[in-house]
Amino acid sequence: MRMSVLAVALVAMATGFADGAAAQEAMRPAAAGASYLDETTVAALGAAVPAPPAPGSAEDITDREASDRLRALEDTDRWLLATRHAELRPGVALAHFDCALGFRIEAAEAPRLTAILTRVLHDANEAAELAKARGHRPRPVGDDPDRRACQVVTPAQRATASHPSGSASVGAAYGAVLAALVPDRAEAVTGIGRQIAISRMVCGMHYPSDVEDGAALGAAVAEAILATPAFVADAADARSEVAAARTAARTSPACTAERAALAIPLP
Repeated sequence: MRMSVLAVALVAMATGFADGAAAQEAMRPAAAGASYLDETTVAALGAAVPAPPAPGSAEDITDREASDRLRALEDTDRWLLATRHAELRPGVALAHFDCALGFRIEAAEAPRLTAILTRVLHDANEAAELAKARGHRPRPVGDDPDRRACQVVTPAQRATASHPSGSASVGAAYGAVLAALVPDRAEAVTGIGRQIAISRMVCGMHYPSDVEDGAALGAAVAEAILATPAFVADAADARSEVAAARTAARTSPACTAERAALAIPLP
């Protein structure tokens, strides 16, 4: 069993170190207040991510076979949901969790919550990009230039690194942080974080182990964020926004479609 990403990161911090729009945003120099985690912590988390399967190894072959089976989901409802999940900007990504929460939270009415997710996006994706920089594993859509993706991808984007999945890291971190803010909906909310990660496999953008390691990284990033004084201070205002949204009791018309999409088994 692999040691958790956070556990390995903490060891590394003690001993020292010898997909898209989200990635571009996260790789910019952090402005004041753009992060919850300091550079040392983010670097430790990124360094703790396991290496991808060696080319031609049994795990690599299993990854490729599983990815190839997912082609059967192209143009299904699950494919359409994966297309929706590809958008991870906080103001839009909040809507991915409406059905799990049981009520809608409009980004314009929840500026503190949106600001929290913006910082989570930065930290989760920055850690993933640092991990990717240690080695280059091609994406499924890079290994097969004719493979369809559920989003528009340029040849340059097809050539970017697949391991670990930054989008899976962000989705899992979003889910974990929202679960901490709305604990009575924690299971459903973290479940959607996992489904955002799975959507990256459905899209042909990542292999299963890329998603597994990316989601584990996102969970570790969230765990570290939740312990920061800055998050604790922000959380009080965010919980007030959540309470107001719950009282308004608006629901999403997309929930029926989401349930149908998630009911489709993975091949």
